[in-house]
Amino acid sequence: MKVIIIGSGVIGASAAYHLARQNIDVVMVDKHHKGNATDAGAGIVCPWMSKTNNQDWYQMARMGAKYYPELIAQLKEDGETNTGYKQVGALGVSLHPEEMDKMMQNLESKYEDAPEMGTFKRLSGWEAKELYPPLNADFEAVHVSGGARVDGRLLRDALKRAAQKKGAALIHGEAVLISGGERIKGVKVNGETIFADTVIATGGAWAPALMNPLGLSLKVMPQRGQIVHLRLPETDTSDWPLLVPQKGHYMLAFDDSRVVVGATRENKSGFDYRITAGGVAEVLDEALSVSPDLKYGTVEEIRVGFRPMGPDMAPLLGTVQPYNNLILANGLGASGLTVGPYAGSLAALLAAGQEVNMDLSPYDPMRAIKQMQ
Repeated sequence: MKVIIIGSGVIGASAAYHLARQNIDVVMVDKHHKGNATDAGAGIVCPWMSKTNNQDWYQMARMGAKYYPELIAQLKEDGETNTGYKQVGALGVSLHPEEMDKMMQNLESKYEDAPEMGTFKRLSGWEAKELYPPLNADFEAVHVSGGARVDGRLLRDALKRAAQKKGAALIHGEAVLISGGERIKGVKVNGETIFADTVIATGGAWAPALMNPLGLSLKVMPQRGQIVHLRLPETDTSDWPLLVPQKGHYMLAFDDSRVVVGATRENKSGFDYRITAGGVAEVLDEALSVSPDLKYGTVEEIRVGFRPMGPDMAPLLGTVQPYNNLILANGLGASGLTVGPYAGSLAALLAAGQEVNMDLSPYDPMRAIKQMQ
């Protein structure tokens, strides 16, 4: 059996890894577009604090968070330990005690089905500041021990390396789908035709261009996100928890004295790959209002990424009709690094014709696809 995967962001790389572990012939084809979401994503893995009422999104995100320890253990077995994943806990913060009350109630209602969230408890501003020193002590907090962070670039590269060590191939170029009847025969890339039994199309915000030649209009739009990386010299940030304000932008720290703050959510941006004054001001203003001591940090890097936004929050995962061997995995929006590795594992199961122990009907990609006239 041979599977072609178009796109090697975190979803595609995960699918390739899981297929290669089964000794299935895998070819990854990646254009590596500037501004791909995996490159720019922050890496918060803490779906339990979300206030959304979209249960389809929550179930997939919950399973994504739950799956991480298993995946990291598998990668370690395959010699890949540099993933940037660490369970550091998370702080939900607010100036309003009633919001903290609601957060505690929300967590209590979810705990029975999601014990992987760990312990959760209310903290005063000063108690929270001991865990996350730059925090404004006026903010109250709820601490969730199961919150984790991941470096999307490191994880994606670890997945790709592990897949390649098990025989997967990687081709740099732009794939064009070759159709025949109700099947996709393969792809053309760099002037070469590659045939396959199944094709998994990821491709993020660029996936609509892949579908258009088939006469299919895919409702996935790019949403620009600008995210700021700050360096705090001589500061040990390795164990700082994620910071998730109830209003405003998130913050998370990594092992290298780096704090990531962001991000903007700019709809109708197209693929305008620019760092804008307004975007940077928005991110920094929000960050400093919650964590004023970050003002001493050095602005080291500003990243721009295009989130693939589907028609709703729930991912797009399943077969693209009428092609019975074309699988779409897309539409993860702002939760790509939470959901992506797990969604990739599910796409691999679909491609291999294996049982998926999850009802995927809410994620049917056809709700976002129309036949062009």
